[in-house]
Amino acid sequence: MSEENDWKRKYRDSVLELESEERRWRHLERALRRLVNRLCAAGAGVQARLDEDLAAVAAANRRDADAEELERLTVALAETITTVDRALPVGGVGGPPWRATHAAAGLLIERVCESFRDEPETEGLREALQRAGTDGALAAILERAAALVAKRGDALALERSQVSAILAQVGTRLDELASYFDSASEATRSSLEATQSLNANVSEQVREMSRGTHAATDLRALRAVVDAGLRSVNQFVSDFRERESARLSAQSTRSERMRGRIADLENETRDLQRKLSAERQIARVDSLTGVANRKAFDERLAQAIAGVRRDAQPCTLLIWDIDNFKSVNDRYGHRAGDLVIQTVAKGLAGAIRATDFLARIGGEEFAVVMSALRVQAALSVAEQLRGTVAALKFHFRGAPVPITASCGLTEIGIADTAESVYERADAALYRAKNGGRNRCEAA
Repeated sequence: MSEENDWKRKYRDSVLELESEERRWRHLERALRRLVNRLCAAGAGVQARLDEDLAAVAAANRRDADAEELERLTVALAETITTVDRALPVGGVGGPPWRATHAAAGLLIERVCESFRDEPETEGLREALQRAGTDGALAAILERAAALVAKRGDALALERSQVSAILAQVGTRLDELASYFDSASEATRSSLEATQSLNANVSEQVREMSRGTHAATDLRALRAVVDAGLRSVNQFVSDFRERESARLSAQSTRSERMRGRIADLENETRDLQRKLSAERQIARVDSLTGVANRKAFDERLAQAIAGVRRDAQPCTLLIWDIDNFKSVNDRYGHRAGDLVIQTVAKGLAGAIRATDFLARIGGEEFAVVMSALRVQAALSVAEQLRGTVAALKFHFRGAPVPITASCGLTEIGIADTAESVYERADAALYRAKNGGRNRCEAA
């Protein structure tokens, strides 16, 4: 029963996790749609055809149109903007309100691109945002992002409904099992009652025969009494066997059917376990680098802190940051930046111990949890890792791109929380950055 409750809890947790993820993306979608509507309103009045396209986009936004319609409207709007290609008046684009709106849009687009690295639709979103010179152009870009977020929300909703349906199906199988055991128990009670009834009938008939033999006056009468008694006993036994045969046949049929149900349940349970394992793996892996993500890191850090408190074994946290990463993005583009992140992740993953834990925790930052190492020993290892990163041979479009990384590290204490140990390591990283980069600092 405890195992049953355990897997039920796991799958319910999986459903709740999917629901939470779906709510998060729906919230982002609503934010994007609100910004699109404001930009549509701000861009009105420039040109009649542009006004029509902006009005169509705004109307589609208000009725929560699907991704296909939004994509079609966005393409039409982009074509109109290209055709109009107007010169903005002084004080329009470039002024404080525009810069604030553009910056807010940039934050949203960056968040979307970061979360949808594997989606082909994200290609060009950042570049299009940098080229955007009108409210309409900005609205078109945000509309594309909103459609992408809506698509992710729909996918999460579908996945959640599929997991819920499988859970309901397994629940039905378990109900069938419970019903089978109830019927088997009832059949056992019925068989016991039938046996008791047979014993009572046979005993009564034997007593009747005994009374008859005492009353018989001759051999013929005695034989008649015995024959009648034996016929009655035989009939009782025959009826009992017939009922038991029917009961056993029905029980055999139910058992055979239930064996099939149990086999189905085992297969469904295995499928669920595989699905849940795959979901947990996907949910805890960074899509760009293939190493663990922030969610997995938070779990591992909590485990490390609990282990230090329980076993008093040393454990050290390292926070890494790629040096001058923004300049790589600005000079070579975001594609080059992604390749740098992948290269560093591969270099770190290949250099750490099998017992160490590596995660990408955001942007160009990585974290390593090193068990059974005090901070001074971990500092020595960190210096080796720093050298490994500095020695990475990275080229983009034929040009060498130097890569270095800085590290801050600290040993986890018994009284530490996840926040306190991370803050110490992050402060040490800050010192390493201010100290010239490409260095390691311990706290």
